[in-house]
Order: sequence, then structure tokens, then C-alpha cells
Amino acid sequence: MKESPGVVDLLGVLAYAELSAYARMTEDAATLAPTLADRAALSELAVTEYAHFRLLRDRLAELGADPDEAMAPFVEALDAWHAQTRPADWLQALVKTYVGDGIALDFYREAARHLDPSIAELVDEVIVDEERSQFAVERVRAGIEAAPVEAGRLALWARRLVGEALSQGQQVASARPELALLLVSGEGATDISRLFATLTEAHNKRMAAMGL
Repeated sequence: MKESPGVVDLLGVLAYAELSAYARMTEDAATLAPTLADRAALSELAVTEYAHFRLLRDRLAELGADPDEAMAPFVEALDAWHAQTRPADWLQALVKTYVGDGIALDFYREAARHLDPSIAELVDEVIVDEERSQFAVERVRAGIEAAPVEAGRLALWARRLVGEALSQGQQVASARPELALLLVSGEGATDISRLFATLTEAHNKRMAAMGL
């Protein structure tokens, strides 16, 4: 028996997000990492992202959905997001990994709150970001300590990332109403207000953690 379109959409967009994160981190590690240690650390995180992609791909297949078909509706929007927010240097790449990806993952986490526990647990497992957060925060803080002028530049970059992420999210929600419905539990505007309050709070905490 096939799962509901909303659940398939959620796992599909998350699967493509993880696959894209793997590809992007691999590229950033090879082209932007300033040291071999940084390259190795980011490459390890990329491998974790790919493992998460495989978990989601396998669960989609178990639910009777074709993983490629489930991911396909989100390729254009996510590829556009990455093209529009291509980092120019190492510190921008780290802020994107932490702040830009973070707000997107918050959306997926909120959408999963109303689902079957097994699906919600899978989503929680694949979007856990402790290692990525610690890595990005440590490197960005070190960069700001070495060159305090970087704080302003990176804060502007973070605001741009969030704006682009929200824009892409609105486009995806408009195109996939079943996915958008997962973000509300029947309270309408009240739930939307709570959602944005939650996203804003999480974003502010990330900014503070990096010293921005």
C-alpha cells in the first residue's frame, strides 16, 4: 500500500536535499577548504549526508514509492537555491552549511511532527546536525576572531541565505500542497504563526552560536 502524497513529498524533498548536501560538501571540501584537516572533516560530514540519503531512499521504496519520482518535483527548486547561494569562500560555505541548510531542515522537522512516529523518527535521524553544527561554529568563530571585520560580511550573507531559503520554500509549498498541509495541524494561521516563530528562534540561536 502506497503512502500518502504528503509523506512521499516530505521524504522525497528531504532525500534530494541530503543528496544535494553530499554533492555540495564534497565540492566545497575539494575547492574551498583551507587545510587538509578541514577537507577531511567536511568530507566526513558529506559521507554522513549520503548515508542519510540512502536511508530515505530505502524508506520510500518500502512505502511503495519510486525514489526518483519522489525526488523529481524538488530538483529544480533546490538546484536553483544552491545556484543562487554559491559560496565565494570557505567561511561563506560554512555559514551556508549551518544557517542556510539549518532553516530548511527546521521546515522538514516541523512537517514531520504530525506524521506516524516511525516517519517522524526517520526524519529526526537524518536531519540531526550536531557534528555539522559544531564543525561550522568552531571554524566560523575562529575566522571572526582572526579577522573581526568578517562578522559583518557573514551576517549579511546569512540574511541572504535565509531570504533565498524562504523564497524557495514558498515555491515548493505552492507547487506541492500536500507537503504544505503537513506544516499545519488544523489550526491554520495559528500554526503558521507558531511555525515562523519557531524558525526565527532557531535561526537566531544559530547566528548567536557563530558570533554573528
